[in-house]
Amino acid sequence: MCLIIFAYQADSRYSLVVAANRDEFFSRSTRDADFWKDNGSHSRILGGKDLVAGGTWLGLTTSGRFAAVTNIRDPSQAERKPKSRGELSLNFLAGTETPAAYCQSLGSHFNQYAGYNLLIGDGNEMFYLNNLEAELHQLVPGIYGLSNGQLNSPWPKIEHGRQQLKLLLDCDAELTTDQLIPMMGNRTQAKDADLPDTGIPLELERRLSSAFIQNPERQYGTRCSTAIIVASNGETRFSEQNYDESGNRATAHFFKFNLDSL
Repeated sequence: MCLIIFAYQADSRYSLVVAANRDEFFSRSTRDADFWKDNGSHSRILGGKDLVAGGTWLGLTTSGRFAAVTNIRDPSQAERKPKSRGELSLNFLAGTETPAAYCQSLGSHFNQYAGYNLLIGDGNEMFYLNNLEAELHQLVPGIYGLSNGQLNSPWPKIEHGRQQLKLLLDCDAELTTDQLIPMMGNRTQAKDADLPDTGIPLELERRLSSAFIQNPERQYGTRCSTAIIVASNGETRFSEQNYDESGNRATAHFFKFNLDSL
C-alpha cells in the first residue's frame, strides 16, 4: 500500500472515510478483497490477502477494527528483515487488544520488520506508528494522508488527496465509494521542484510521485484502489477496484454491512 487518504471523525456523518491505493509488483500473488473464509477470528476480516506471506495491507472487521500498513521508502534500510509487514495489520484485525496496547506491544519487535507505517483503530480511537521513529501518535479528528514517508508529509499526492477528500466531505450530498475510487486514479506526476528526496534516482522519484502508479515495464504499479465509508450509525461500505499491468480496470468488489458493535 503506497497511498492512504483518510478522514477520521472529521464529519459528523462518518466515523471513518478511507481512499487508498496499493502499489505492488504484479508478480506477487494476491487474493482480491473478500470476507476471509478462515476459521476463528479471521472470519470477521474484510480485505485483500497477500498469498505470499499471508497478511493484508488493509482490512476492516465487522466490529469496526481497521488496519493499514505502508512501507517507508528508505534505501539506507535495505537489509532484509525476517517478518512481513502485512502481519502487523492482520494481527491487529484478528485480535482483541486496544489500538494503544497493540502498538505498545510492537516495541520490542521493531527491528524484525523493514520500515513501516501502521494505522490502526477500533471505532473509539485511532493511532499511527512507524518503526523508524518509534513514537506512538493518537490521532485527533481530521483529514490525513500517508504514503511512504511520515504521516501528512508534504508530498504533492498527499496534499492533493487531502484537498480532494475535504471537497467531497464539504458537500451536503451523501458520500459514496464511487466518488472515492476515481479520486485515487490521478496519474499526473509532480513537478521536479515539488518532488520529495527519499534517496532514490530522480526518474524513479518522478514515476512514484503520482497517486496512481503506472510503470512502462508493467512490472510494478497500482494494483488496486480501496474505498471505505463507515457512517456514524455503523453502516459500512467497502469497495475495491483492481487493475491489470497496463493500468486498466479489472475485477471490482463491493460490500455493505452494519458494524456488529453498534
